[in-house]
Amino acid sequence: MRRLTLRGRLALLTAAAVAFAVAACATASWFLVREALYSELDRQLRDRVEGPGPKPRLSLLALDALADCTSEATKRVMPKEDPKARPRNGAGNASGSPWPLPPEELQQVVREDGTRCTIPDHGVMPVTSVDKRVARGEEKAAFHTGTGVDYTGKEIDVRTYTIAYDLWNGERGAVMTALPMARVTGPLNSLALTLTLVSVFGVGISAAAGLLTARASLRPVDRLAEAVEEVARTEDLSVRIPERGGDEVARLSRSFNTMTAALEASRERQRALIADAGHELRTPLTSMKTNIDLLIRSEETGRALPAETKSGMLASLRAQMRELTTLVGDLLQLGSPAAPPRQTGEVAFHEVVRRAVERARLRGPGLTVTTRLDPWYVQGDPDTLERAVVNLCDNAVKFSPPGGAVEVVLRGGELTVRDRGPGISEEDLPHVFERFWRSPQARSLPGSGLGLSIVAQVVQEAGGSVRLERAPGGGTVARLRLPGNLMPT
Repeated sequence: MRRLTLRGRLALLTAAAVAFAVAACATASWFLVREALYSELDRQLRDRVEGPGPKPRLSLLALDALADCTSEATKRVMPKEDPKARPRNGAGNASGSPWPLPPEELQQVVREDGTRCTIPDHGVMPVTSVDKRVARGEEKAAFHTGTGVDYTGKEIDVRTYTIAYDLWNGERGAVMTALPMARVTGPLNSLALTLTLVSVFGVGISAAAGLLTARASLRPVDRLAEAVEEVARTEDLSVRIPERGGDEVARLSRSFNTMTAALEASRERQRALIADAGHELRTPLTSMKTNIDLLIRSEETGRALPAETKSGMLASLRAQMRELTTLVGDLLQLGSPAAPPRQTGEVAFHEVVRRAVERARLRGPGLTVTTRLDPWYVQGDPDTLERAVVNLCDNAVKFSPPGGAVEVVLRGGELTVRDRGPGISEEDLPHVFERFWRSPQARSLPGSGLGLSIVAQVVQEAGGSVRLERAPGGGTVARLRLPGNLMPT
């Protein structure tokens, strides 16, 4: 089964389902017809034996056989006329109207002791326990299936109807009348053959229809497979599959298109990140290479640089190295989704903000940083949350004028960081959280342009939101909101 294609499995399952249904219907039909034929045969037997009088009817030959095998005591009380002289035209008698016995019909009389009175050259039937019970009066009548010998001496299957019969001297007995089972088995065999042929033909038609249906149904899947193979071969993520209808295949096509669109967007972001990172790394690396080349040339030529120049170059190298370190750290932070999952839990966010503000104070010793922090507990990673708050505070410190003030307030789950700097223009606000984007005022200041991107990523992972606004009276205010509670859970 596993070696078959999906199309083959669908066709096979369809054929199997139809075959099961056809077989069930055919079997049920056969048994219903069998029951109807048995009922009809039993009705024929009952109509032939049960006459209008109180006693069952016997054929003329059965009456003769009964007279021949009747006991002497019975013969003394029987009528004097010769049974063989009885009229053959169906005139009335004590047992009802007699009738000629057809060759295929068997009839015999069973006495109470189990002996039978048979018709010579017209077959014989074995006396069963059921027949004996009817002859003894324990049962009134009974149907049963068995074997008998017909008038040619051939053993055949018969359906027998045994009914109680009172002999002339009051002796109990029974009349056994049988018809060949060929009246039932013949039509049943023909019906079974017909049903088998129809079933085989129906299963064949259903298998062909299932195969055609599977081909038509899986044609969109074939197109999807071809598209996947095309993407794998060319690595072209712009490939799209036509989306038609609302079935499962159309849903699969939409999912594939959504996946390729997401992968294409991810690849474009990756390319943009690499390009922007290369651009940002090129400037400090070029400056460092220039300074190092000058220092090496000075040592190789023996022309010592002035102490002030050399000190300035080393200080520049140190600053550039610090800038590179910060840039690499920011790039690693942005690439953290590929890193192992962080350990998240309940975090006292006000304590995180307090530690971040202390770090920011060290970077702006001439600034006044005021805080007002209400308790707030959130779910997240404390290290990444602290890095986000530090970036917001560093941004405020960087753009604050000498002797300025920075206000940090945490109230009701919203953290606001305000500075008194030059502020951000309205046209620059939509771009502040983009990677490597820097406003014209910030391009002369140290930094990589990744700080606010890291803030946006951390806040998004924590289920919060962050935005920057122009503050009334000048400066910028950053608003960071995280879901949480006033009390620890």
